[in-house]
Amino acid sequence: MSEVNVMALPKANQGGYTYRDYLTWDEGRYELIDGTIFDMTPAPSRRHQEIIDELHAQFRENLRGKGCRAYFAPFDVRLPRDGETAENTKNVVQPDIVVVCDKNKLDDAGCKGAPDLIVEVVSPSTIKRDTKDKLLLYQKVGVREYWIVYPQEEIIMVYTLMDGKYGTPETYVKGDEILVGITGEVKVNVANVFAKYE
Repeated sequence: MSEVNVMALPKANQGGYTYRDYLTWDEGRYELIDGTIFDMTPAPSRRHQEIIDELHAQFRENLRGKGCRAYFAPFDVRLPRDGETAENTKNVVQPDIVVVCDKNKLDDAGCKGAPDLIVEVVSPSTIKRDTKDKLLLYQKVGVREYWIVYPQEEIIMVYTLMDGKYGTPETYVKGDEILVGITGEVKVNVANVFAKYE
């Protein structure tokens, strides 16, 4: 996934795109980070999808009756900053998985405002964006937990927001269970996340 060739897109200037512009694009999947477009094609690998499927299944099952819902991409998350409205925000992302506990943030278009938890599964083409650009964005907008999944290494790093900042992440491997901090009771089995479909 790379930066989009802006010559192929309508009117706005690079770094100046908003959610309003985003809604006019008919083809492809994109994200906006600080007004810059990133192409979400081609589709993720099968391995990437298997990991998302298992994580989402665990979240869905374990969050049942706890007032939170899990969604998977494509699912628009609008992250207004500095007095922006949802319509003129320059940050629209499609995380692999989001967990939202405040139903007032949900509408037919997706999520407006920071979800409680976001999961990104990295690939070689997204690693910088997931581990730097999105990490900083999610910290600034107040995402309480940010999970970065490394399929090759089979590890999950969990960042928790404390006093407005992400500290050193906790690292989890096969054999571990992750206690989901936003609920304090839901657990994710890491071995099942990385179990290969034969």
